[in-house]
Amino acid sequence: MLKVYGIPNCDTIKKTQKWLDARKIKNELHNYRQDGITARKLEDWLEQQPLEKLLNKASTTWKNLPEEEKAKASAREGAVDVMTEHPTLIKRPVIEDEKGNVLAVGFNEAQYESVFGGKAGK
Repeated sequence: MLKVYGIPNCDTIKKTQKWLDARKIKNELHNYRQDGITARKLEDWLEQQPLEKLLNKASTTWKNLPEEEKAKASAREGAVDVMTEHPTLIKRPVIEDEKGNVLAVGFNEAQYESVFGGKAGK
């Protein structure tokens, strides 16, 4: 089963879950607001994905951050701290397989077809 990380009221999360559900790809939502995110999980993701892909600098949360926090987030260790404290800074969704491998970050239908096309019904 895939794990979809995000927040339930996010339009991108809704679109992602609708896409997965239409293809009968089992998934569960990890709600950042309710369940939070650990520094260890973020470190695992940063082993697999570049910081620039995970940190959403287009978000309202980013725009409202003090300059000191933005500067701190420019380095990996500081970014983990800032994203742990403000999980809405993480690009949505992050989709993992059962082993914790990041399969996708963000919504991209062509990428989803390529990555998940063979997983229908699983």
